[in-house]
This record gives sequence, structure tokens and C-alpha cells, in this order.
Amino acid sequence: MTYDAEQVLFLRPDVAAVKVRQRYLTPDGDPAGTESEGSPLYVMAEEDGHWRLAAGENTLVRPS
Repeated sequence: MTYDAEQVLFLRPDVAAVKVRQRYLTPDGDPAGTESEGSPLYVMAEEDGHWRLAAGENTLVRPS
């Protein structure tokens, strides 16, 4: 899989909503079938100098 942050929205200096483009790949690095992309939303929180996943949601993107 690959993950690319598409958009980051800081809700507070220590909390961010991150919209991600997720691509599923074969071992050779090619797209994995027709349903090879997702669109997760992660809520990240900074604690003790580290950003940690606080909540996540993942939606499959189907080809039109």
C-alpha cells in the first residue's frame, strides 16, 4: 500500500484531521485490481512530542 496525505486541517495545534489517498498494490507495485484505492480520514493527536492516531475511518473508492 501507499499513503499520500492529500489535506491536513489543524483543529488545534495538537490535533489534526488528515485526509489520505490510499492505494493498494500488488507485490510488483502495480494497482491491485479495480478496487485499488481508498480514502481514509485520520484524526491525529500530538502527545509527548509524537503524533499518534486518535481515530480513523476508511472508505473504499469504487471506479465510476
